[in-house]
Amino acid sequence: MTVPLATVLGLMVWLQIKHFVCDYPLQTHFQLVNKGTYGHPGGLIHAGIHVLGTAPVFFVVTPGAAVIAIIVAGEFLIHYHLDWAKSQVMRRTGWETSQSPFWWAIGADQLGHHLTYIAIVAVLLASG
Repeated sequence: MTVPLATVLGLMVWLQIKHFVCDYPLQTHFQLVNKGTYGHPGGLIHAGIHVLGTAPVFFVVTPGAAVIAIIVAGEFLIHYHLDWAKSQVMRRTGWETSQSPFWWAIGADQLGHHLTYIAIVAVLLASG
């Protein structure tokens, strides 16, 4: 199956914008401070908001229900656990914004999220 480059780029642009909106303007203090407590509603709500923001891609590429379920569950689990792990690292190391490892951890977290979006687009395109 050949997919127009504009479709691939459009999906990636949407997911990048969605990430910014969900991780910054829509993320509340409640979500931010509780993502490091496993199972806390703050982290669950945050990951859920991300999944909701991804949903419009299913109107561009319309996979079957099973593929949608896999993408939704996968993104939720990956996003939740990346944020939880980053919070654990920050809490246990005590790194602060003035230290390089703090920014490396933030960067690794963001890289994990963006690689997830590449995987989502790949799964969508592979699903036909």
